[in-house]
Amino acid sequence: MEGVDHLAEERNRAEFDVEEMKIVWAGSRQEFEVSDRMARLVASDAVFRKDNRGILGRKELFKNTLRKAAYAWKRIIELRLSEQEASKLRFFVDEPAFTDLHWGMFVPAIKGQGTDEQQQKWLPLAYKMQIIGCYAQTELGHGSNVQGLETTATFDHETDEFVIHSPTLTSSKWWPGGLGKISTHAVVYARLVINGKEHGVLLSSLSLDDHLPLPGITVGDIGMKFGNGAYNTMDNGVLRFDHVRIPREQMLQRVLQVTREGKCVESNVPRQLIYGTMVYVRQSIVADASRALSRAVCIATRYSAVRRQFGSQDGGLETQTLPLLASAYAFRFVGEWLKWLYTDAHACTAGLKSLTTSVTADAIEECRKLCGGHVYVPACTYEGDNIVLLLQVCVHSINSKLLLISCSKIVLLVARFLMKTVSQLPSGKKPVGTTAYMGRAEHLLQCRCNVQKAEDWLNPSVVLEVFEARAARMSVACSKKPRQVCKSEEGFAELSPVLVEAAVAHCQLIVVSKNCNKIYQEGVKEQLQVLCCIYALNILHKHLGDFIATGCISAKQASLANDLLRSLYSKLRPNAIALVDAFNYGSFPWLHSWPLLTEASLSDSVVPDGYQEYIRPLLKQQPQCPTLRSKMNML
Repeated sequence: MEGVDHLAEERNRAEFDVEEMKIVWAGSRQEFEVSDRMARLVASDAVFRKDNRGILGRKELFKNTLRKAAYAWKRIIELRLSEQEASKLRFFVDEPAFTDLHWGMFVPAIKGQGTDEQQQKWLPLAYKMQIIGCYAQTELGHGSNVQGLETTATFDHETDEFVIHSPTLTSSKWWPGGLGKISTHAVVYARLVINGKEHGVLLSSLSLDDHLPLPGITVGDIGMKFGNGAYNTMDNGVLRFDHVRIPREQMLQRVLQVTREGKCVESNVPRQLIYGTMVYVRQSIVADASRALSRAVCIATRYSAVRRQFGSQDGGLETQTLPLLASAYAFRFVGEWLKWLYTDAHACTAGLKSLTTSVTADAIEECRKLCGGHVYVPACTYEGDNIVLLLQVCVHSINSKLLLISCSKIVLLVARFLMKTVSQLPSGKKPVGTTAYMGRAEHLLQCRCNVQKAEDWLNPSVVLEVFEARAARMSVACSKKPRQVCKSEEGFAELSPVLVEAAVAHCQLIVVSKNCNKIYQEGVKEQLQVLCCIYALNILHKHLGDFIATGCISAKQASLANDLLRSLYSKLRPNAIALVDAFNYGSFPWLHSWPLLTEASLSDSVVPDGYQEYIRPLLKQQPQCPTLRSKMNML
C-alpha cells in the first residue's frame, strides 16, 4: 500500500535523538545540510533515475552514464554549486563514471605534484571540464605494484623530450577508469631513464580535436566486468605507448625537476607531499567504504525489520546486520579522522583502505544474502591489492628507475612499518602517531586483562588496552623471527601470513581507538557506546584465537565478552531502524534496493516468449523408443 510507513512502529521505538545522530554521521551540521540538500536535488530529478541500470546492455548503460554525468555538470554550472556541493551531488548520483578519476585522482595529482606554472596551465581547464583526465598507474602485469612498472620514460637530451614506451604486453596500463573512451589526458607513471636512473611523474595527452589518440598511442576499453551494472558504467581502459614523445615541461616537477641538460634537481617542497595523491585517494576509499556499507546495511535492516517469517508477528531483524551496522559507523568515524591525518599517513591510509574495503565487500555480500544486492568488490583491488597493502608499510629506497610522482622512494606499507617501529624501540626512540602505543610495549607485553564481569567490557580503556596488547604482542613476535628471514624478500614472503595478521591487528586497533574517542558526543552518547562496543567485541569474537594465544585475555573473559555482546545486540535492536535512518538516505530513489518486479520481470505476460517454440513441443512429444513407451505405459 503506497503512502504507508511500514517502519513507523520501529521508528517510534527509538531511544535517542535521530536528528542529532544525523549530524554526528555527517560530521557537522553544515555537512549535513549540504548533503541533505544535494540528496533531495538528485531525488527530485528524473534524469538521475537508476532503477533500470541493472537491465541495460553495456553500450546502453555506458551511454546513459555519459548522459547523467553531462547533465550533472550542467546542473552544477546552472546552480553555481561549490566544490563541496558538487562532490555531494556526484555521490548521490551514485554511478561510477569518468568523473570519479578526473576529480578524485587527476586533479589532486596536478594540485599536489605540479609546479605553480603547471597548475596555472592545467587546472583551469580541468576545473571547467575542458580537459578530462585519468590516472594511469596500474599495469597489466603488476597491478598497483609500482616497483614492478615496466613503462619507460627516457629523456632525449637533443630534443628536450621524454620518450614514453611500453616495451612489453605486461607494461600495458590496465584498469584506469575513464581511460578507455572518454579521457583526453592522463597522469602516467613510468620508469624515468636519465643516464640510468632518477624518478618523476609526467602528463601525456590525447588529441582534443577528434578524440583520436596521438600517433604511437594505443588505447581502448577493457570490456565487461563481473556483475550486471556495477563498474560496467565505467570505461576502464588499456593504454600502450610506442616511443611517444612529449615535451619535458609535461613532467610534473613540483618536487623534482629535470633540467634542459638532463640533471635532476630536488626542490625544497616537503617530501610528504610526494605521497599526497595516493594518501588522498585511499582516505577517500575508506570514507566510501562506510557509505557503501551503510547503504547495504540500510536496505538489509529495513527489509528484515518488516519481513515476517516462520509465523512470527514481530519484525524478523537479522542479528547479522547489527555488527555490520556497527562497522558502518566505525568506518565512518575512522574515515573522518583520516581527513586530517598527517603522521604515518601512508601506513594508516593503506592499512585502513585494506581493512575497510575487505570488510565492506564481505559485509555487503552478507547483506545481499539477507535480501538484496550491491557490487563493491573492485574497491579491494584498486589503489593497491589489500593483502599487498597490509604487507607493505614504510618508505623504502629502491634501485629501479621509476618515474613515480617526482620522488626517489616508494611506499612499502603496514607490516614493514610495524617491524621498523619495533626494531627502533631498543634505541629509545619513541613511536608516534598510531604506533604510539608501542612506546608502552614493555607494559603491554606483561599486562593482564582485569575483566571480572561482563559489564567490565563496557569500559573503553579496558577494551583499548586489550587491543593494544594484542597488536603489540603480535608485532613483537613477528620481529623475533630469524633476522635473515625477515630481511630477505623470500623470508618476508614466507612470513606473510603472520605479518598480515599483525597488520590487521594494528589496523583494527586504530578503528577501535578512533571510535572510542567518538562516544562522548552529547545527546547520542549511549548509542555510540553500544555501537563501539559491538564493533570491538565482534572483532574480539572473530579473532579470539589471537587474543587468547597472545595471553591478552583468558577463556573466561572471552566468554564474558560474548555474554555482553549478545546483550548489546538486544539493546541495539529497538534502535536499529533509527540508526540507519540517521544515514539520512530516506527512501530516496538513488538508494534503490532492487524491486521485486522490474522492467526485466517475466510477469508482463502469462505465456512467456519461447514457450510455443521450445516448451510446448516438449510437453506434446510422443515417445519414439519402444522401451521408453512401455515404461510410460506402466506408469
